[in-house]
Amino acid sequence: MDSNIYADSVNIKPFRLVKFFSFTSLAVILITSIILSLIISNYTKDVVLERNEAYMLVLAEKVGNHVFQEFVLPLALQSRPIAVEDPRQFRQLDKVVRSAIHGLNIHSVTIFSIKGNQVSYSTISELIGVRDLGKGEYERALAGESVSVLDLHGSLFNLLPGGKEITCQLRTFIPLRQEKPFSRNRDVMGVIEIVQDLSSDLEALIQLQSWIIFTSLAIMSGLFLALRFIVARADRIIVARAEERQKLEVKLSQAKRLASLGKMVASVSHEIKNPLGIIRSTAEILGKRLVKNSPENAHLANIIVEETSRLDGIVREFLDFARPQQPKLNQISLNEVVAKVTDFMASEFDRYGIVVKLDLEQSPRKIQGDFHLLYQACMNILVNAVQVMTDGGTIFISSRNLTKTGFVLQIADSGQGMSDAVLSQVFNPFYTTKNRGTGLGLAIVKNIVESHIGTISVVSVEGQGTEFTLEFP
Repeated sequence: MDSNIYADSVNIKPFRLVKFFSFTSLAVILITSIILSLIISNYTKDVVLERNEAYMLVLAEKVGNHVFQEFVLPLALQSRPIAVEDPRQFRQLDKVVRSAIHGLNIHSVTIFSIKGNQVSYSTISELIGVRDLGKGEYERALAGESVSVLDLHGSLFNLLPGGKEITCQLRTFIPLRQEKPFSRNRDVMGVIEIVQDLSSDLEALIQLQSWIIFTSLAIMSGLFLALRFIVARADRIIVARAEERQKLEVKLSQAKRLASLGKMVASVSHEIKNPLGIIRSTAEILGKRLVKNSPENAHLANIIVEETSRLDGIVREFLDFARPQQPKLNQISLNEVVAKVTDFMASEFDRYGIVVKLDLEQSPRKIQGDFHLLYQACMNILVNAVQVMTDGGTIFISSRNLTKTGFVLQIADSGQGMSDAVLSQVFNPFYTTKNRGTGLGLAIVKNIVESHIGTISVVSVEGQGTEFTLEFP
């Protein structure tokens, strides 16, 4: 129960860490990209507009000088009043204005009269005569202040399909002054408004902003994916190491328990083995005497001999488990091991009506192994199969070379099979479902296979049989 909870916590916590880190990083990347693009684009926009504003102020001063020198001054020298509504004067003023702005990106030039905030002249004829068009900027220009106003309509959303057209106009108001020596204080004669169309510049700036955002997102997304990959890989490594550590802890605990148990078993078995030998020898002597003196009781001595032999076998199993032998490795063929075991057990197979079917590799790859230990392992598996098929059945033994290296041996029976609960403990020492048995047979088999750097696995279905697979490098 505790190990399951621990495993769940190992799997869940790193996953939550990765998920939290990934989405937090994504949010930070998005916010950082947007802020960075806004800062860069706004700074660029401010620089461009500042320069355009300065340029427009200079241009407006130039237009004002042209208007005074080429339109107002000639009329004053001729003592003629200024009357822009006069077609001749209008054409002259229009010629002066258009000459001053020729070749420049100017949308319109408008001149307001000093009284009534009325348009006296404009390159846009529809505006002539319109009142209250200048509003607050007109009043500030009358007071002698040059004013620039930016009228823009556009954002990133305007670049989307179906978005509205991007418009941007820079409107500059400057006072139209009399020049010296006609006016000592350079009195204001009117207000000039020059409108510059910056729509294309604004659209370029917004496109720059979109490219900055796109580039930032691309770079940040690359970093995000790299970080996600690194963290996910680290998460997998952490989980794998945690699982490996858990398995090692379980194996270490089991090894300590088995080591203590092995010492106890070895000690007890050693103490039992010598008295058993004495009992058997005594029973054999007693049996010989009973045959002569009391034949009807001679079988009692035989029973003692048989039981001591059985107990001696159990003690040997205990010793084999408690003090496993180190394999003496040689080049051997598992097919030869199988042949020798099946020949030895042929009488047992016949006795219980068991049919053995062999499907062995024709050109078996030899392995490094101990013939006698592997013989014992195969013997234990086949003895178990015989014990569960006392009413007859079939044993299938097959072997084959692995694709690259190694060798596989499979032993299957058509016995009663095992439940999942039994299957999960089949290799545990002292676990048995038999009335008479130590539960060490398969544990010894597992030790032998693992001492050969091999693996053993078992598949079983209740009512259908069991299959053992032994794989060796």
